[in-house]
Amino acid sequence: MSSAAATAAKTDNTIADSNVFTKYKAAAEVANNAISKVISACKEGSKIIDLCKLGDASIEVGLGSQYSKKKGMAKGISYPTSISVNNVVCHFSPGPNDVNAEQVLKNGDVVRVQLGAHIDGFASVAGDTVVVGSSEENPVTGKAADAIAAAHYAAEAALRLLKPGNRNMTVTDTVQKITDAFGCRHIENILSHEQKHNDLNGEKQIIFNPAPAQRQAFSQCEFGPFEVYLIDIFITTGEGRTKKSELRTTVYSKTGGSYKLKMKTARAAFKEISNSSTNFPFALRSFEDERAIRLGLIECVKSGLVQPYDIQEEKAGETVAQVTFTALVTPNGVHRITHGAAFDEKVVKTDKKIEDASINELLASSTKFKAPAKK
Repeated sequence: MSSAAATAAKTDNTIADSNVFTKYKAAAEVANNAISKVISACKEGSKIIDLCKLGDASIEVGLGSQYSKKKGMAKGISYPTSISVNNVVCHFSPGPNDVNAEQVLKNGDVVRVQLGAHIDGFASVAGDTVVVGSSEENPVTGKAADAIAAAHYAAEAALRLLKPGNRNMTVTDTVQKITDAFGCRHIENILSHEQKHNDLNGEKQIIFNPAPAQRQAFSQCEFGPFEVYLIDIFITTGEGRTKKSELRTTVYSKTGGSYKLKMKTARAAFKEISNSSTNFPFALRSFEDERAIRLGLIECVKSGLVQPYDIQEEKAGETVAQVTFTALVTPNGVHRITHGAAFDEKVVKTDKKIEDASINELLASSTKFKAPAKK
């Protein structure tokens, strides 16, 4: 890399700078260790609130040993541990006073775990699905197995299609073919985003299972080297349309907007949020006076300073499988740096398979490739 390119990379905070690349990888190590602990703890009798606390605490402990000599470097949670069970799709990250916080897991529950860590504003997020009590002796079968397998293969295909020069709608269409093969659907209009420094929602996006109007209006883009993507796969056995849950929203993030708040409670809440978090999502349980923060958030949300991550639900009885990961795109390959539980065909037994030869060829391909020749 030329000295000019190196200077630009550092200015732009891209993974062309080896220091930035390493920070993403270090944050991923913390997230991977944390999600592994939470998944292992997803057993019959485990409480949702305890699992959330376990994930957050594991992240904080893991970050303590990363860049410990760099005084003043920001490190923290980039997505609070969420435990979404059965038809509750995502963003369920309760505090001790929330409904269902004390809910205990039962054998057969389909549990989606998501969490994330950041180092110096470079975030790595992991999400995966586990069925409580499943094993080789007690495998997942039927519709649940179809959804979990579809999510796994959709994630693997999306990873390989992030190659520089490929386009976002190619990912959209390929994932659609995979979900069709398993008799499932992706949750409608779910977005995956390019990641930036201190931002999980960059400009470039991938849409899954778009409605016709959304597809027509959606901005197409081409993937490039030194980009980072947060891929969110949500496969359902239902119709793919979720609704806002009646459960209270507990996860929020700052928008980066500006507004002169009128209420004293709102000003106090926003000040505390700003002092304790970056623009990454946060859970209300992370604050000592959760009630005061919730009260102050009303004006913060209405004014656009803070956005809610509303809890979403599928129809009761349907299964939703999630795979979420952060990927680093380089000229020589795509690196998936966050992982959940390893997919095991002996535990997840589906009678469906992908017949499309081109997709099977894609899935068999390497995530490494030759960089284009310099002109």
